[in-house]
Amino acid sequence: MSLTPAVPDSSAKKGPILFVMILGAFLATLNQTVMSVATPELMKDFDITAATAQWLTTGYLLVNGVLIPITAYLMQKFSTRQLFQASMMIFLVGTIVAALAAGFPALLTGRLIQAAGAGIIMPLLTNVILALFPPEKRGSAMGLVGLAIIVAPAIGPTLAGYVLENYSWETMFYAMIPLAVLVIALGFIYLRNVGERVQLKFDAASVILSTIGFGALLYGFSRAGSLGWSSGEVLSMIALGVVGLIVFSWRQLKMQSPLLDLRAFKFSMFSLTTIISIAVTMIMYADMMLLPLYLQNARGYTAIESGLLLLPGALIMGLLMPITGRLFDKFGAKWLTLLGMAIVIATTLGFINLSDSTSYTYLVLMSTARRIGMAFMMMPLQTAGLNQLPQRLNAHGTAISNTIRQVAGAIGTSLLVTVMSDRAKSHAADMMTNGTDPSQIATQAQIAGINDAYLVIVGIGIIGLILSFFIRKVSRGEENETVIVHPDKSKAAKA
Repeated sequence: MSLTPAVPDSSAKKGPILFVMILGAFLATLNQTVMSVATPELMKDFDITAATAQWLTTGYLLVNGVLIPITAYLMQKFSTRQLFQASMMIFLVGTIVAALAAGFPALLTGRLIQAAGAGIIMPLLTNVILALFPPEKRGSAMGLVGLAIIVAPAIGPTLAGYVLENYSWETMFYAMIPLAVLVIALGFIYLRNVGERVQLKFDAASVILSTIGFGALLYGFSRAGSLGWSSGEVLSMIALGVVGLIVFSWRQLKMQSPLLDLRAFKFSMFSLTTIISIAVTMIMYADMMLLPLYLQNARGYTAIESGLLLLPGALIMGLLMPITGRLFDKFGAKWLTLLGMAIVIATTLGFINLSDSTSYTYLVLMSTARRIGMAFMMMPLQTAGLNQLPQRLNAHGTAISNTIRQVAGAIGTSLLVTVMSDRAKSHAADMMTNGTDPSQIATQAQIAGINDAYLVIVGIGIIGLILSFFIRKVSRGEENETVIVHPDKSKAAKA
C-alpha cells in the first residue's frame, strides 16, 4: 500500500468534512428503524405476516452486511468524495423507488437499494475519523458519530409514528428525498478527500462467498419463525451460510492481498470489542422491533404514541454521546461498558413481565434508562477496538466492525421475532387447554411471547457483561502503530 505515515494536519478543515458525512450517515442510519413502527400498518395494507414485514428492516441490515468485503475495497480504490457522493446517490434512487412503491415487493426493492448506498457511508465515515484524529482524541470525534448511528435509529420510530398518524406511509420516503439531495449538494461544496488511493484487484469470488454466507444465514434465521427450527429448509440454509462464511474466511487468509483482511482479528481488543458489540447491537435492534409490536398490536396504542415512547431516550442519548466520548479518551472503554451493560440488563428485566395493563409511564422510564446504558457502550467499544489496529488495517477494521454490527442487528431481529412467534404459538395452545377466554388468547399469547423474547435479551446481555471484564486500555506502544494520513489537498483530489 502506498500510504505514508504522518501526523494530523492542523490546517485541514475537519469541521465541514465531518458535518457533511455525519449528516449523510444520520439520514442513512435513520432508515434502519424508521419502518419498525410502520410494521403493523404495513401488515394490514399488504396483507402480510410479521415475519414478512420485518424484511423491510432485516433486509436493509442484511444488504449492509453483505457489503463487508466491498467497503474495505472501495475505501482504498476510490477517493472519499467519489465514494460518499456515489453512496448518497444510490440511497436517493432507493428512496424514490420506495416512495413510488405500489406493493410490498416494490417497497422492499427500494429499501434494499437504499441499503446498498447506506452500507458504505458508515465505514467510510469511521475511516475518515481514524485518518483525521490521533488515538487520544478519537473518542470525542466518535462521540459525534454516535449521533448518527445511535440517535438516528432511536428517533426513527418517533418520526415514523408522527407521519403514520397524520399521513400515509409513503410520506416517510417523500420527505427523505429533498434531504438526500441537500446532502449531495453539500458534499460537492465542502467534502474533501482523506488518505491516498491504492490500486487493488477486485476479487469477485470473495464477494460471492460473502453474499452467500451472510444471505443464507439470515434467511435461515428469518424462516425459522414460520417453519420452525426443525425445518429442513431452515437447517440447510443456516448450514449453507456457515459453510459460505468459513470458505470466505479461508480465502481471505490465504490471499496475499485480500479483499477484506481478517488479520485484524489477530488484535485482541479489536476481536473482543467486536464480539461485545454484536451482543449490544442484537439487544438494541431487537428491542426496536419488539416494543412497537407490543404497544400497537397487543395494547392498541397508535403509531405516534409508540414512536413518542422512544423519544426521551433518544434525546438523552444525544446529550450523552459527546460526554461518553470524552470519558473514553480519559478512562478507556472497560468501566463505561460495564456500567452501560449493567444498566441495560437491569432495565431489560423490567420488560420480562409485561401485561395488558403495564402503564405507559413505566414503559417510557424503562426504555429511556435502557438507552442511557447503550450510550455508555456503543462508541467506546468500537473506538477501543479500532485504536489497536495499525494504519494499514484501518479500512478493513472499519468495514468489519461497522458491517458486522449491521448483520448482528439483522440476525438479532430475526432471532427475537422467531422466539416471540414460536413462544406465542406455544402459549396460545396452553391457554386453549386451560380454558382461557378465546377472545383474549391471541393478545395474551403475543404478550407472553414478547416477554420470553426479552428474557433471551437478558441472556445476551449477561454474556456481554462477562466479556466486558476482559477489556483493557490499548497500550501506547500499540496505539503508535496507528498512523494518520494527511488529507489530500491536491487539485486532483477535488475532482
